[in-house]
This record gives sequence, C-alpha cells and structure tokens, in this order.
Amino acid sequence: MATLTKVGITEALCENGAGMSKREAAEYVDAFFQAIKDALVRGDTVKVAGFGNFIVRDKKARVGRNPQTGEEIQIAARRVVTFKASDLLKRKLSPEG
Repeated sequence: MATLTKVGITEALCENGAGMSKREAAEYVDAFFQAIKDALVRGDTVKVAGFGNFIVRDKKARVGRNPQTGEEIQIAARRVVTFKASDLLKRKLSPEG
C-alpha cells in the first residue's frame, strides 16, 4: 500500500495540468495545510466538501493504567483533532463504491 505525502500532492498538482511549476505547487500545498492548521489551533471546524470534517475536541483529564505495571497514572486534559469522512467519501471507500 502506498502513502500519499505533501510531495506527492505537489507532484500531482503539476502533473494534472494545473499550469504551475513545482515550486508554485509546493507553495500552494504549504499554504493550504497552514490554513487548516491555523483554523484547528483556533478551535474551528474545517469542512472540505466531498471529503470530510476535521473537528477539535477537548478531552478531560482522566486516570489511566500503565499496561505493563498496572500502576494508575494521571492523563492530562488535552485537545485532539478528529476526522469524520463525508458520506460521499464513505460510499467511494465501500466495496460497492
């Protein structure tokens, strides 16, 4: 199974006739991801039509266990990003796709 990276996205932009140089494509890809990161840091939801939503959630502090020792440890409160795929993407990923 292959992995798509930022470099792969940049190359795809150049190859798909977007009419831009590799350098310009890299700048667009970097700006795109920076805009997403900035929105998530502010706590905003990022919605990409036909793809899905990135949502920031606050997780409360809780007690966990070290699986090796069984010792209880405190897990700090934190913010996490979750992704919910759009119905269109879910259908494309299904075997009937």
